[in-house]
Amino acid sequence: MKLIISNGRVIDPANQLDRFLDIYIDNGTIISLGKAVEHFLPDRTIDATGLIVCPGLVDISVRLGVASQHHSASIASETQAAIKGGITTLCIPPDTDPIIDSPAAVELLTDRALKAGNSTIYTIGALTQSLEGNLLSEMLALKKAGCLGVSNGINPIQNTLVLRRAMEYAATLDLTLFINAADPWLQSQGCVHEGTVSARLGLGGIPEAAETIAIARDISLIEQSGVSAHFHSLSSGKSVALIKEAQERGLPITADVSPHHLHLCEHDIGNYDSLSHVIPPLRSTRDRDQLQQGVRNGTISSISSHHRPLDNDAKLGPFADTTPGISGLETLLSLTLKLVDDDELTLQQAIASLTTYPAQVLGIDAGHLSIGAQADICIFDPNSDHECRPTLFSSAGKNSPFAGWHFNNDVAFTLLAGNVVYEKG
Repeated sequence: MKLIISNGRVIDPANQLDRFLDIYIDNGTIISLGKAVEHFLPDRTIDATGLIVCPGLVDISVRLGVASQHHSASIASETQAAIKGGITTLCIPPDTDPIIDSPAAVELLTDRALKAGNSTIYTIGALTQSLEGNLLSEMLALKKAGCLGVSNGINPIQNTLVLRRAMEYAATLDLTLFINAADPWLQSQGCVHEGTVSARLGLGGIPEAAETIAIARDISLIEQSGVSAHFHSLSSGKSVALIKEAQERGLPITADVSPHHLHLCEHDIGNYDSLSHVIPPLRSTRDRDQLQQGVRNGTISSISSHHRPLDNDAKLGPFADTTPGISGLETLLSLTLKLVDDDELTLQQAIASLTTYPAQVLGIDAGHLSIGAQADICIFDPNSDHECRPTLFSSAGKNSPFAGWHFNNDVAFTLLAGNVVYEKG
């Protein structure tokens, strides 16, 4: 299919591009930017007047449900939600069903993704067998099967010697280690940030030290082993400071944050609102502000939805008994660009945190609009006032605390390999 995207404002942080120009696409590839192609007869022309054209978003951590009797989310439904949110590339952590600790599990997920056909899906392999933290996984086999890195998901490794050996093995294979930093003893049975709100509500608290102690330990082991590491979902200002100091010493460390940690804080739990139950927990307003500062100064390079679709039943019952998680694919772009509207980020910073930087962390050829690149493109309207209505999500998970929020940016088109896979009706 031959396409022209005309009259749009093209923003591509990877190439430091912010101009009004036309994009020519042939056979799924960008063949020209701005310069007219002779004898080019498009099958379709998309008029992007008043719209912003950017690379398709890259979401670095997305949990996808598996269709079953008890859970309606599937790769088909969640990738449909992704393209509705302008996301063309997803990366799945290993703590899914089945656990990604074998080439067969990688093949199964890849096959399901190809059949869905909505997004490009990459996988992160398990760091230890069955994510139990005892025996190292077959990392070489996982790498050959296509895994971009290794992780133990949200299951912390308690034995420091096992973690050290795992880091050393990953380093020899040039595999990035993805870390969800949490001290299991300090986190214990907590469900909210340890502070005034946890005391008022009588809920078990998780101190910020549960994150910072784990990060400090991991940084020491990263320095010793030489492994490249990426920290998922930072939640505290002190964590940002630790990462920044390590980066300044030249350690190969990157980090991401979720939109909900950039917008919400412990007070948004209100009176036991389980939709705001997430791990790591929403922390203080100061932590939220320091996380925003971390994105501004580049310590945190990427913003990821950390999408976790849940059935309605998972959010019912006493707060501590509900399942943590937010359905975030369809609000990722809007929430990130709201930081631009609030003068917390520049438009270039916001788009880079959703495209260029996560692609660099994953080591994939995505997140840019270079000539010759696959035409994965998000086109959004920066002047489209719309209300967040989770009941209308394409995702099977309607679990979002942002119902009723108004956003100024909405996806108009999503292109995957030059094909229009989503078009706002």
